[in-house]
Amino acid sequence: MGTSQSREGLDISDADSDQYTDEEEEEEEEDDDQYDDAQDSHQQKPQSKAKSNPKSLDELDAKLKALKLKYASPSSSSSSQNPNSANSVKLYLHIGGNTPKAKWIVSDKHSSYSFVKTSKIDGDGDDDESDGEGQSWWVLRVGAKVRTRVSSEMQLKMFGDQRRVDFVASGVWALKFPTDEAYRNFVTEFQNCIFENVYGLEATEENKVKVYGKEFIGWVKPEAADDSMWEDAEDDGLKSPEPPVRASQDLLEEFEEAANGGVQSLTLGALDNSFLVNDTGVQVYRNLNHGIHGKGVSVKFDGSSSRKSSSLAQMTPKKALLMRAETNMMLMSPFKEGKPHATGLQQLDIETGKIVTEWKFEKDGTDITMRDITNDTKGSQLDPSESTFLGLDDNRLCQWDMRDRGGLVQNIAMANSPVLNWTQGHQFSKGTNFQCFATTGDGSIVVGSLDGKIRLYSKTSMRQAKTAFPGLGSPITHVDVTFDGKWILGTTDTYLVLICTLFTDKDGKTKTGFGGRMGNKIPAPRLLKLTPLDSHLAGSNNKFHGGHFSWVTENGKQERHLVATVGKFSVIWDFQQVKNSAHACYRNQQGLKSCYCYKIVLKDESIVESRFMHDKFAVSDSPEAPLVVATPMKVSSISLSGKRQH
Repeated sequence: MGTSQSREGLDISDADSDQYTDEEEEEEEEDDDQYDDAQDSHQQKPQSKAKSNPKSLDELDAKLKALKLKYASPSSSSSSQNPNSANSVKLYLHIGGNTPKAKWIVSDKHSSYSFVKTSKIDGDGDDDESDGEGQSWWVLRVGAKVRTRVSSEMQLKMFGDQRRVDFVASGVWALKFPTDEAYRNFVTEFQNCIFENVYGLEATEENKVKVYGKEFIGWVKPEAADDSMWEDAEDDGLKSPEPPVRASQDLLEEFEEAANGGVQSLTLGALDNSFLVNDTGVQVYRNLNHGIHGKGVSVKFDGSSSRKSSSLAQMTPKKALLMRAETNMMLMSPFKEGKPHATGLQQLDIETGKIVTEWKFEKDGTDITMRDITNDTKGSQLDPSESTFLGLDDNRLCQWDMRDRGGLVQNIAMANSPVLNWTQGHQFSKGTNFQCFATTGDGSIVVGSLDGKIRLYSKTSMRQAKTAFPGLGSPITHVDVTFDGKWILGTTDTYLVLICTLFTDKDGKTKTGFGGRMGNKIPAPRLLKLTPLDSHLAGSNNKFHGGHFSWVTENGKQERHLVATVGKFSVIWDFQQVKNSAHACYRNQQGLKSCYCYKIVLKDESIVESRFMHDKFAVSDSPEAPLVVATPMKVSSISLSGKRQH
């Protein structure tokens, strides 16, 4: 498979085919009558009635109402036969996937939609609102063909200029509305239903403020948010976006290598080497300007440790952390299958290829677990004297020290399993449900949670968050932050959320949310999403994971790209383009701004991780260091040209 292929070509094709005019719609109706006959034989008669003389039906309808007869409001099925219904829509289906024959076809010329509160998704049943007993949620129903729970998994994309929305529901669908008002009404009702499905509260202004907080007006009313910080951040000397270019011009795969199978994680170094952790050990790769290249050297887990019977070594490490000028690696293995939590670490000396010790997590004499570890700062892995690192568990945030309390390196030869020293941190009594964390260049900490909240901690205190951004309804599974702390990237299953931490304090000084409370002038976040078609092609069981900024470790340097993985796709966004408030993606949108302009690297198996190398490996004719993409069986290095995605 061409791993350098981007899906931009298909996106452009989709956009072209979706510029429906009335004449094109009529032509398409004629072209697809055969499809409709085959798919909708059970609806032929009522549809032909509606088409035969809609005007006379409307006149009869008006006369019956004028006579004040007992007249029930039309059901969803009857309104689907009436093109003048308030909820009338034209329903399209995308067929052909990513093949040259891909196209939109008319699935139902005269359909209608309804939002129904129900406790059932599939099968027959009463669709009336629930009686308050048991769980219920809002469902979107379009005629007899679409019935799906209202959620972010639908990947709804708006085309305000076309009065159209696209979405995923066991296929890729499009709804086209007869008027601007009908389009706006649908979008508003859809967003209200999502809010209620997520939070269990009616989507009133009062409830939105209750959920998000009065300071976060941008979450409640994005159109009223202060976007000035996004605008100020745009002037970084980069060129404006250029017209679309073909995939072959802006993605170039340098080489691909076999990875000996079973790859679990990718750990990039900023110096000489990078590493892949697989089922048998750690493979060493050489860092070059055009990517990473295998050195033929690997460290085997089974023969390198004198404690190979230890419980810490029973499972393949899921996390690897470079330390001490990248001469040591901390390996963290889960103690229970399917759970990330670990009871300790193995310390690998890369130069000797041996695991030199195993560390236990312990506090006040009691064994504890950690779900994640990271370096004290974004560049501290380059410090040859580094002896501390950070740890995170569901309700714990702390710093660990490999030295004893007197500041000396522990004598590991005298201990069966040395205990890491808890130097600072906090064990929260309430259920914070921390999931992931990352650090800035100065050691400030960002933490993502199961409830979608993103908390900012200063480098001096882990007890109280300086700022806590409200969740948008989806758990944060991974989080990253720029070196300067101005931007945060949170990963959820169905989208990425980009947050600006900048604010102006009462003295007129610009600060980040790590250094103080942001007040009520907080910029609204922006979402990075796949188009409904790409989301469908990625597969319903494939979720976004591992969203990262490109990698810099110096003040004054700016990250240029963002990358995340979903299924067999490695998805790349231009950071400057996402920040540009005038970007074409943001026109004619309601709610939070969502960006759909990206490049895709397609692999022939699910991707484990995608990361940009350190920016020192960027060459003169490329705006970025190579992207490294690891799958269970292979590792690829891909270079980007200086041209941008549309």
